[in-house]
Amino acid sequence: MRPRTLDRVHRRRLATQRLSAAGLPHGADVVRLLTCVQAQDAPLAAWSLALRMPAGTTYADVLAERAVGGWVRTHVLRPTWHLIAPEDLRWVQGVTGPRVLTSLAGRHRGLGLDDALVSEAMTLLEALLAGPNPHTRRELRTAFAEVGLPTDVERLAHLLLHAETRCLVCSGPPRGAEHTYVLADEVVPPGPADSLVGEDARRELTRRFVAGHGPASERDLARWSTLTLGHVRTALADLAGTLEHVELDGQRLWFDPDVPSRTTRPHAAYLLPTFDEVCLSYAATGFPRRDPAATRARLVSESGGGIVVVDGEDVGTWKRVVSPTGVRVTVTADVPLGTDDRTAVEEAAQALAGFLERPLDLAFGEQSG
Repeated sequence: MRPRTLDRVHRRRLATQRLSAAGLPHGADVVRLLTCVQAQDAPLAAWSLALRMPAGTTYADVLAERAVGGWVRTHVLRPTWHLIAPEDLRWVQGVTGPRVLTSLAGRHRGLGLDDALVSEAMTLLEALLAGPNPHTRRELRTAFAEVGLPTDVERLAHLLLHAETRCLVCSGPPRGAEHTYVLADEVVPPGPADSLVGEDARRELTRRFVAGHGPASERDLARWSTLTLGHVRTALADLAGTLEHVELDGQRLWFDPDVPSRTTRPHAAYLLPTFDEVCLSYAATGFPRRDPAATRARLVSESGGGIVVVDGEDVGTWKRVVSPTGVRVTVTADVPLGTDDRTAVEEAAQALAGFLERPLDLAFGEQSG
C-alpha cells in the first residue's frame, strides 16, 4: 500500500498503531510497538494502551501488568512522563537524556540547581532507595528536608528528573494511587540493547519511531525524540534500504513496509486521550478538524479527556468523570452530529465504560459561539 492522500495516511497510521488492526495481547506489547507512550495522565495512558489491545480489556487488566513491571513510567525522551519497556530504558535515556538536561539547563540555573547540589541529591537518592527500597515523592521530600535539600514542588521535581534522565531512578511498584521511585539498576536487568550509543542508538530510535508511528515526517520524529533534524536526516538516510516513504503536500512521510498496516477492526469513532500517540505525534498531518473555524477551549488535559474522532476527522472533545457507580462521559461537538455519527460515538463511549467496568452516562453538547 502506498498512501497518497491524507485520508490514506491516517488509515495506515491507525492500523500501524493497532487502533484499527488486531489488538496486541498485552499492554507491554503496545509500549514496545510505540517505544515511548506519553503518560502524564496515567489513567488515560492506560486507556491508550487498551485501545490497542483486544476488545474487553479492562483498567484492572492494565493495572495488573503495571504492578508486575510490564513497563516503566518515568521522564524519558522529552521532559515529561512516558511509559517505556524496561529493556529500552537505558539506551533511550542514553541517547535522549543528555539533550533533555541541556534543554533545561537555563531553568535549572534559575532554580539554583548547581552541580554540587545535584550531586548531593543523587547521592542521597542512591542511599535512600538501595535495597530496593521504594519511596513515594512525599517520603523523598521528607528525607530531602532532613538534610537541607530543596523540597518545594518545582525544584524537587527537577532533581528527580535529573535522576530519571541519568537512569539512576525509575518507577517502582505503585503504592495505592501513589507513584514510587526505585534505583533503576536494582529493578531493570542489563540487556543487549544497553550497548547502543551514538549513531547506532539514534538509528534504532528512528527505526522504532517509524515502525510504530509511520507514516511520519522527519519533523514529527525530531519533536518526538528531541533529536536534531541533522541527526534525524542522517538516520533516515542510513535506513533508506529498510524504510519507505510517500510524498504528501511536499512532505516526505516515512513508514516501515514490514509492519502490518491492514485495517481488520474498523471503528467509525474513537475517544482518544489528549496525549495519545496518534494525536500528538503529527504536527502538520494530524486529524483534520471537521469545522476548522470552530473556536474551542482545549482544556481537556485538565479535565481528563481528549478529542473525538469520527471517520478520520476531529469533531470535538470529550471528558469523563469516574465515580464508584458509573462513568459520566460528556461529548462537546464542534458541529452538529448526525444520527450515524452519534451512534458511532456512543459505541466508543460504551467501550470506555466497559474498560472502566462502570455503567455509562453519556451526554452530548455542541460548542457555542
